Amino acid sequence: MTDPDTDSERLRRWRMVLGKEAESGHGMAADLMGLEIDLDSDDANMDAVLEALYDSNRSGGLGSSCPKVNRWLGDIRKYFPSSVVRLLQKDALERLNLTEMLLEPETLEHIDADVHLVGTLLSLKNVIPNKTKETARTVVRRVVEDLEKKLRNPLLEAIRGAINKATRKHRPKLHEIDWHRTIRKNLKHYLPDKKTVIAETLVGHGAKRSSMRDVVLCVDQSGSMATSVVYSSVFAAVLASVRSINTKMVVFDIEVVDLTDHLADPVDVLFGTQLGGGTDINRAVGYCEQLIDRPGQTIMVLISDLFEGGNAEHLLQRVQRLVTSGVKVVCLLALNDEGAPVFSETLASHFAALDVPAFACTPNQFPDLMAAAIQHKDLTSWAATQNIPVKGLASETAF
Repeated sequence: MTDPDTDSERLRRWRMVLGKEAESGHGMAADLMGLEIDLDSDDANMDAVLEALYDSNRSGGLGSSCPKVNRWLGDIRKYFPSSVVRLLQKDALERLNLTEMLLEPETLEHIDADVHLVGTLLSLKNVIPNKTKETARTVVRRVVEDLEKKLRNPLLEAIRGAINKATRKHRPKLHEIDWHRTIRKNLKHYLPDKKTVIAETLVGHGAKRSSMRDVVLCVDQSGSMATSVVYSSVFAAVLASVRSINTKMVVFDIEVVDLTDHLADPVDVLFGTQLGGGTDINRAVGYCEQLIDRPGQTIMVLISDLFEGGNAEHLLQRVQRLVTSGVKVVCLLALNDEGAPVFSETLASHFAALDVPAFACTPNQFPDLMAAAIQHKDLTSWAATQNIPVKGLASETAF
């Protein structure tokens, strides 16, 4: 293995970082050294791959040739780990305007897909030619299935555990006693001489009907919310598979689309969205309000950056009405792993005044969030335990 502390290895790394610029002594390299290093074949190939992307103005870059792009996509997978591959693909789309390359099935077959690529494909779905549509759908399905494998079990465990805790009775009537749980709960009170257990605490099954929860996911499909839409669709499909959860999913821009009937397949949900356009949160919340039959058993999750293009005053009145009726309302400013979102601080402050917390949430935190909501816990306090800053509070800290 090459010793990273040797002079030759340090020079090699500078050469790979600076590219051919290091040999000419121009730009940044002029302040360092004119490096004359013979690259081995692998280094030379890696250098060519990086030059095609980052020195495209001088080298001609990847051009508009689909075969050339496909070779480049293959090369980056050969020389770099998957995390770097995705970064290079993202840079290629942004720097070289290669979005049109995604319209070619040959290119899509070479792409290492992730949630960001899915967002890009969804934004292009109306211009994808027929020859590419099936390939695009296959790529989206592959990413969605990977996400579902990762996220399904944690969400199901959190939801089922929360429902059991929320509905289990500790002062049950005789016919409601769960004897198995009661015995386990009281084993510490076993009397050896009597060969019996003293049941100091009774655990009941709880009423089956009370175990039901209604969940309404109201998802902003503006372009900035693309990854949140992907994660929301996966979570909605998982929630819909739980019999004790009645799940509805609504997406919106200036129009509102109810995708509840498609929740059996999150890919169908995603292709039912239309990323981009304006934002009318008031209209979407108004539609969701009509879907709520049992306010005290309903959790409404609004996933939006809160940049309202509709009537903000009416929106706040609707939210106030929902909260007063007993609906548990929470606003997720983002549902992704990308850190602090850009959002409307003004509207977040108004939401906070209505006892509706607004914060960003990672996919890994979402199961615990839903469990806390099902148990009617204070979500601002829950966010504090997760070190999540709640936006719009008078003192906004990461607790």
